[in-house]
Amino acid sequence: MKHRWSGWALVAGTLAFSATASAAPPTAEMLSNACAGCHGTNGGSAGPSMPSLASQSKTAIVDAMKKFKSGERPSTIMGRLAKGYSDADFEAMGNFFSKQKFHATSQVVDKTKAAKGAELQEANCSRCHLDDGKDGKDDTPVMASQWLPYLQMQMELYQSGKRKMPEKMAEKVKPLSREDLEALLHFYASVK
Repeated sequence: MKHRWSGWALVAGTLAFSATASAAPPTAEMLSNACAGCHGTNGGSAGPSMPSLASQSKTAIVDAMKKFKSGERPSTIMGRLAKGYSDADFEAMGNFFSKQKFHATSQVVDKTKAAKGAELQEANCSRCHLDDGKDGKDDTPVMASQWLPYLQMQMELYQSGKRKMPEKMAEKVKPLSREDLEALLHFYASVK
């Protein structure tokens, strides 16, 4: 009888240990895998309405997720999804995506608009959107090679007031015409 109880104790201990082991917190990569369905593997978006997260600054991702969670940033799905994550999860995801390789898209843009946009970017946006938009200063997102439809949707949210434009961006954008803004978006979409 004693032998039987020690066998059961061993089985119970093993089950308790495996339950504890499986309850370990998710890694940054595990958390980020949940984003792959829309934002692509390792943050390289394959769809025109979704931004690439690869190589974004950690701060930009964390800030965006907190704004989605609070409702400050408009969304269709992200606001609901963000509510399921903690600030520590946002930090882990931001850290993961910031270390991923820049994702260049292949898309058709108007070359004339893109050339004009390159001049406008240098004159108006280059202090925050560094290296032709391939790098973001602090909380500034990477703009280079984002999908043109995504960029256009976000600019429309800014222009309509549905999304609050950062003050430093508003100073530069306000004097630009719609044609200028469209040229800028074509430029950013064209950067490889």
